[in-house]
Amino acid sequence: MTAQTKKTSPGFTLIELLIALTIITILAVSVFVALNPAQRLKDAKDARRSTDVDSILTAVHQSIVDNKGTYPSNFPAAGTEAQLGTDGSACGISNTKCNFATAACANLLTGSQNLATYLKDMPIDPNGTANAAKTGYSVVRDSNGIVTIKACYTDGTATISASR
Repeated sequence: MTAQTKKTSPGFTLIELLIALTIITILAVSVFVALNPAQRLKDAKDARRSTDVDSILTAVHQSIVDNKGTYPSNFPAAGTEAQLGTDGSACGISNTKCNFATAACANLLTGSQNLATYLKDMPIDPNGTANAAKTGYSVVRDSNGIVTIKACYTDGTATISASR
C-alpha cells in the first residue's frame, strides 16, 4: 500500500480573501468618513469667498488712495448696499446674508475712476449661480466712509465680510 499525500497548493482560501476584503473596506469607509469631502468642499468655497472679499476691498482702497480720497465712479451712495456686477436691473438679493433691493449692480470696473487697474476681473462667488453680471458680492459705504465688502452666499453659518 502506498500512502497518499495531500497536495496543498500555495495561495489563499476563499475565507482568507473575504476577511482581507472586509478589513480593507472597513478601513476605506472610516478614512472616507473622517475626511468628510463634502465639508472640505464647503470650507474651500468659503475660503475662496474670504480671499475674494479681501481682494475687492484692497482694490477699492488702493483706488481711493491713488485718487486722493475719491471713490470709484460707479460706487453706490453712502448707506446704499449694492451687488457688484455688470447687470443693469434686478440686482437685489434676499437671503440670510444679504437683503437689499437695488435696481442696478455696482459695476466698479467701468467709469472714469474704476478698479480695472487693480483687478483683472471682478471675482465671482463659487456658488455656481453667480456670474459677471451678478457676482454674489456686495458693497456698502457707511456715513463715516468705511467700505464693507460682503459675500452674499456662504456654505457655513458665518457671514464673510471685510471692512476698512
